[in-house]
Amino acid sequence: MNTAPPREAADGQLCCEAGGQPSLSASDAQAAARVLKALSDANRLRLLSIVKAGDGGEACVCDLTEPLDLGQPTVSHHLKILVDAGLLRREKRGTWAYYSLVPGALESASASILAL
Repeated sequence: MNTAPPREAADGQLCCEAGGQPSLSASDAQAAARVLKALSDANRLRLLSIVKAGDGGEACVCDLTEPLDLGQPTVSHHLKILVDAGLLRREKRGTWAYYSLVPGALESASASILAL
């Protein structure tokens, strides 16, 4: 409940001061939006699921195209978005790239949504 005294708005009407909890900062909102945008695509959700279910919680890029029935450039594009959003990390081993979940990234994304 807002207990701030009323103040006069520009139109002469009385309104209350903003109260309670602090709002999301601009930088926090941008970071959350980047994660939510990355999670808003069905193929990217499937990629996260495949990586999480992989041996040792990782998957080689060579194993990610067939399950999605997508070309390698499209899969690489989706993986880049997930890496840029901080949900996956990429490790180069020889000619192959291996992807794994960033520890705590999904929990952090969930917590930021619930905090709204």
